[in-house]
Amino acid sequence: MTSNQVPPVSSGELPPDAPRGLMARFRNYFLTGLVVAGPVAITLYLTWWFVNWVDNLVRPFVPTAYRPETYLPFGLPGSGLIVAVIALTLLGFLTANLIGRTLVDLGERLLGRIPAVRAIYRGLKQVFETLFSGNGSSFRRVGLVEFPSPGMWSIVLISQAPSAELAASLPGAEEHISVFLPCAPNPTTGFFFYVPKSKIIEIEMSTEDAATLIMSAGVVQPGAADQKRAAALAGVANAARIASQASLQPAAAPAKVE
Repeated sequence: MTSNQVPPVSSGELPPDAPRGLMARFRNYFLTGLVVAGPVAITLYLTWWFVNWVDNLVRPFVPTAYRPETYLPFGLPGSGLIVAVIALTLLGFLTANLIGRTLVDLGERLLGRIPAVRAIYRGLKQVFETLFSGNGSSFRRVGLVEFPSPGMWSIVLISQAPSAELAASLPGAEEHISVFLPCAPNPTTGFFFYVPKSKIIEIEMSTEDAATLIMSAGVVQPGAADQKRAAALAGVANAARIASQASLQPAAAPAKVE
């Protein structure tokens, strides 16, 4: 054996940096698994929670003879959701004809005679009609507004223009528009205000991307393609492989100087 050759490392011996390399490899593999399994697990949990919530809400209205658990030794998740979808579809079909419209008008007139209930019902009806109308434009556009101070910009969801009575009360002759500013990390809460149309910078971003950006507090930026996510995961796995190889590779001995 020459002086510049390195003796082989036996299987029972590891370099001093082996524990550090093993921990780095374990950490990278764990983070990779967390990135892959975390969103899937949370999505499945929320879906399961929603299905059970609808089932518990609809089950009291279903007779015992028509419940699946009456004939099966176990409950059938999603049966209440199916009943709710069928019931709402049937309600919409009945409302579309003349008899259904007459009954709806009669119910609305009845609710309109109750002062406290009238305001709640009319407000909720307008909200649902605006959100679920096929040709509505509410919350389908995203913009930037200089808020809360000059030089600081916030993402807003653009809604409808104010009514004629309200627009006449707003100062200035410029057209105003209503916007909703969601709060991070819970986009269901926020601020609603009217802003001049010239003060809004409309951007090419979907409401889903805007909600993701707000919920992640800027960590997840829009426009990240699936290929970039796959490349990031591959990079983590490659780093773990390199760390494992480096931990098992023996260090080269310095050449002997004669």
